[in-house]
Amino acid sequence: MKTSESLLSVTQFIAEYSAHLMGAGVHTSRVVRNSKRIGKAFDVEVTLAVFHKNIMLTIIDVETRESCHEVVDIAPHPISFEHNSELSALSWEALDKRLSLEELREKYRKIVSAPIIHPLFVLILVGFANASFCKLFGGDLISMSIVFSATVTGMFLKQQMQKKKINHYIVFIVSAFVASLCASTSLIFHTTSEIAMATSVLYLVPGVPLINGVIDVVEGYVLTGFSRLTEASLLIISIAIGLSLTLLMVKNSLI
Repeated sequence: MKTSESLLSVTQFIAEYSAHLMGAGVHTSRVVRNSKRIGKAFDVEVTLAVFHKNIMLTIIDVETRESCHEVVDIAPHPISFEHNSELSALSWEALDKRLSLEELREKYRKIVSAPIIHPLFVLILVGFANASFCKLFGGDLISMSIVFSATVTGMFLKQQMQKKKINHYIVFIVSAFVASLCASTSLIFHTTSEIAMATSVLYLVPGVPLINGVIDVVEGYVLTGFSRLTEASLLIISIAIGLSLTLLMVKNSLI
């Protein structure tokens, strides 16, 4: 039997856990399953109402039928598949080993406080990824090198603006504009400039929100799914605006 204090503590932890998963790019059904699994470890029933920016959580003690409610905001977090996998594994560990709340919270804090990949390493990998896309779509070596430098420049600017918590739509417009403008230097070398400019902004494509949005809709979480798809669509439009600004500046050279 849970006391009111311990039931509230369990509710607050599951609320924090589920909100972190949603903010880190996990699809809704997985968040619900993981949260219910942790609730089962503490002999409570968990009901979640998941929205795009908030989660409403109700926990009911199986024995006493005492209930506790919590509403928590969903804050954005860096997307890490390894990080999300460890948090999902934690829910299984809580159920299989019947961890105490203190042990569970300690393991959770250890996971979420783990150091993320160094931004410089991310810059280099993203640059090589976009250069590979350039090659895949028929770009030559000169275009690949230009795309690499343009991507690194745009990504660095994106990271700096995100640190200052600038509106993410503005971040995407400016990053797409700067990356494509740098890639437009390929026009000087009379190389595959169209491919270079088009692939220079691919690092901005919001793949995770698009995939999660489709998964949510298919699995019945229509409201959350369409919210994610709408946000992803607005980000794509922002990329198009940034790229269009560059095209307006260099259109005479492309003709």
